[in-house]
Amino acid sequence: MAFFEIKNLAVEVEDKEILKDINLSIERGETHVLMGPNGAGKSTLLHAIMDNPVYEVTAGDILLDGESLLDLSTDKRAKKGIFMSFQHPEAVPGITVENFLRAAIEELKGEKPSLLGFHKELVAKMAELDMDESYASRYLNVGFSGGEKKKDEILQLNVLQPQLALLDETDSGLDVDAVQVVSRGIKNFRSKDNSLLIITHHRAILNEIDIDRVHILLDGRIALSGGREVFERVQDEGFGWIREQADIELSEEALRQVAAESEA
Repeated sequence: MAFFEIKNLAVEVEDKEILKDINLSIERGETHVLMGPNGAGKSTLLHAIMDNPVYEVTAGDILLDGESLLDLSTDKRAKKGIFMSFQHPEAVPGITVENFLRAAIEELKGEKPSLLGFHKELVAKMAELDMDESYASRYLNVGFSGGEKKKDEILQLNVLQPQLALLDETDSGLDVDAVQVVSRGIKNFRSKDNSLLIITHHRAILNEIDIDRVHILLDGRIALSGGREVFERVQDEGFGWIREQADIELSEEALRQVAAESEA
């Protein structure tokens, strides 16, 4: 039994099927990468895992430690230890970064953290991400640059310490220095007890992180899974060769079905 598993998952948005028969499993301590062209359904998969109500699961299952998540609301999935960062993090006026994270820790652990102890830990983790401690007293993402918002997402990751982290293009829009900082934050999070599923289009962040498996999503299906060599070839050649390979396999499967029907 895998730590995290998606079985035959299908997802619709406004009655349009976006994902079809998705199968994916991640063990503890592993880092998996999800790639694909724009519109392939990558973000849809992450939103479905977190029970965004816009995305309707119409078939299949999502399991954590063998337990189905489908009947659990988003907050309960978060309490199970699943974290999701966003492509475009929202600004939340009226709540500071520190108060937001302290409230989240209280919800997860069921008890209030020490004010001084939590502040000390937060400042230390911010320093690891080259974030000035003044950000702790600023409203969440209000007036933050794109890079600052992405650093704040990684700060949340390291403070909350989930079992499974879903990172949606955490590296998009970052300069070289910011990519290195974010990569360092992800490496600091990684351990044998947690796992990551990262959506990315870029080589920069994965040059800094060890990855165990790469999945290519095309037309709502996982067309290919493999090791880092798949990522490297996509970077060099794009997705065309995978689409051609998938089309050939589909054609062969169709021929087998026709032959089976003829024999029946």
